[in-house]
Amino acid sequence: MYDEKIIEVSHLKKSFGSHLVLKDIDFEVNPGDVTSIIGASGSGKSTLLRCINMLETPTSGSIKFHGTDITEPGVKVNEYRARVGMVFQNFNLFSNMPVLKNCMIGPTKVLGKSRKEAEELSMRFLEKVGMDAYINAKPSQLSGGQKQRVAIARALAMEPEVLLFDEPTSALDPQMVGEVLDVMSQLASEGLTMLVVTHEMAFAKEISSKVIFMADGVIEESGSSDDIFVNPKRDRTKEFLARFHRTLDEIK
Repeated sequence: MYDEKIIEVSHLKKSFGSHLVLKDIDFEVNPGDVTSIIGASGSGKSTLLRCINMLETPTSGSIKFHGTDITEPGVKVNEYRARVGMVFQNFNLFSNMPVLKNCMIGPTKVLGKSRKEAEELSMRFLEKVGMDAYINAKPSQLSGGQKQRVAIARALAMEPEVLLFDEPTSALDPQMVGEVLDVMSQLASEGLTMLVVTHEMAFAKEISSKVIFMADGVIEESGSSDDIFVNPKRDRTKEFLARFHRTLDEIK
């Protein structure tokens, strides 16, 4: 029987040369969690996500996936990434392939699915994100919001257990942000386990079951959405969120 925790990060550190970017990070991800990681630029959020997906090799500490430390030698990283997918801020679509092929390549090459199975899977998720009418379009013909929705469909076509989002709206024009957040909100409501690095505070407040506030490479504070956004305990959390609350007041 699997342990209830899907991912468990313990004493994680990451250095680039003499610069320590992540300092003793501990947290866990349980099934159905929607965890938003917030904090100022340079606080280590994206590096943490890249370590979890093994795009960066941790300097020390462990990242356990169902109890197996994926930082250990001999772990098949591609098999792990098939189960813990990632959506990038710059989409990372294959520019020479149309939309449908972009989504089919993972299921066929990594999961060994037949062309027919991969096409059915890809179509199901392209429909889910509202991009099924664009299957023959090349990425260059799409808006930023459309590209990101295709990137989400491509990640979903791998049928991952957890989906990591690295600032998925930061490269988008403001009018396109909403269409991507709507898709993510829908996925959250359907119970997909998600770990989201985001600057979209209203989104983080509304859809998160857990919020992690990072500052200078450490987890300064974590808890439920209300714990962090309504009743933060640490001064740095309060200072960071004061800007968000001012923005909300200005909108009102």
